[in-house]
Amino acid sequence: MRAKDAVGRYGESVAVRHLESLGWQIVARNWRTARGELDVVALDGDVLVAVEVKTRRGVVSGHPAEAVTPAKLARIRRLTGEWLSLDRSHPASVRIDVVAVVVARAGAAQIEHLRGVW
Repeated sequence: MRAKDAVGRYGESVAVRHLESLGWQIVARNWRTARGELDVVALDGDVLVAVEVKTRRGVVSGHPAEAVTPAKLARIRRLTGEWLSLDRSHPASVRIDVVAVVVARAGAAQIEHLRGVW
């Protein structure tokens, strides 16, 4: 596994633990279709949340959330629509969140949870 992939998987695990600590129910991880992938699908009460996780080893190349471009957000919206077309739970509402994880050389990862980016 490439180092970049390992950092990304670690960041997703950190993000999932964060969401679970908030009492969220994780419905799916790495849900894939031919058009792309949703990193995490979760329930925050009766709200379905598609969570995009971005992880970096530092902020020299920019904050992780900066990698969520308008094009990436549009793709997440389309994928969330696909998820909803297959899902039978009928959530009260839907939103997209971003969890940015910065992995420090030593110590705990820093997490920033941006709610309702769409």
